[in-house]
Amino acid sequence: MHADRIQDAPPSAPHDAPAWDRAGFEAQLRARGRSYHIHHPFNVMLNSGQAQPAQIRGWVANRFYYQIAIPIKDAAVLSNCPDPAVRRGWVQRILDHDGFELGGLRDAGGLEAWLRLAEAVGLARAEVLDLRHVVPAVRFAVDAYVNFARRAPWQEAVCSSLTELFAPEIHRQRLATWPAHYGWIEPAGLDYFRNRVGQARRDVEQGLAITLDHFTTRAQQERALEVLQFKLDILWAMNDAMATRYGVTTP
Repeated sequence: MHADRIQDAPPSAPHDAPAWDRAGFEAQLRARGRSYHIHHPFNVMLNSGQAQPAQIRGWVANRFYYQIAIPIKDAAVLSNCPDPAVRRGWVQRILDHDGFELGGLRDAGGLEAWLRLAEAVGLARAEVLDLRHVVPAVRFAVDAYVNFARRAPWQEAVCSSLTELFAPEIHRQRLATWPAHYGWIEPAGLDYFRNRVGQARRDVEQGLAITLDHFTTRAQQERALEVLQFKLDILWAMNDAMATRYGVTTP
């Protein structure tokens, strides 16, 4: 597979079906939000106040494996993308997660914010960093996503990031419900979610523009929907794995 050539999807619509216009294609992408893990029973449990501390800690520890994979995925996009303008915009995602220090400006980054969340829920930093709590199925799903980003055309890797279309709402839910239900969590530990509300909106603008610009035939647009569904399935599978390991508490 060439890293600069968009693949056509296997035909799921008539061969001569016309391409959607930009608004129609965007609507198709946004409609995939019905599969976002905001609807998964494990996430519903977390955000409705039903989770026990051990379940919250398990989620935080396992999601850290996904968090550390995000800048690696983004570096794969950069390495496969020949367009300097895209690379200049995309590199900000790595800085957002890894942090930076330049000319007196310093940002500890999202990974550090996640470690502070881990400490706020009662985990030791060392036990999160050494990945001892990561469920094998979570590791498998995350690794599959990173490998996809490395091997796929860069435009498809960009498209896979469009689960960010739905991310601001899940972060807003956490910010609204966690302080009410889990008063034992230090409020400063939720800074990662606060930061990502704005960052995700900015990232969506870039990723969506690239996807709308590059997936222009109906076959390519169908392929983009497949790629987005693949990423949604990755996130859902992670929640399946955590639900199996930690259980789902219901009212």
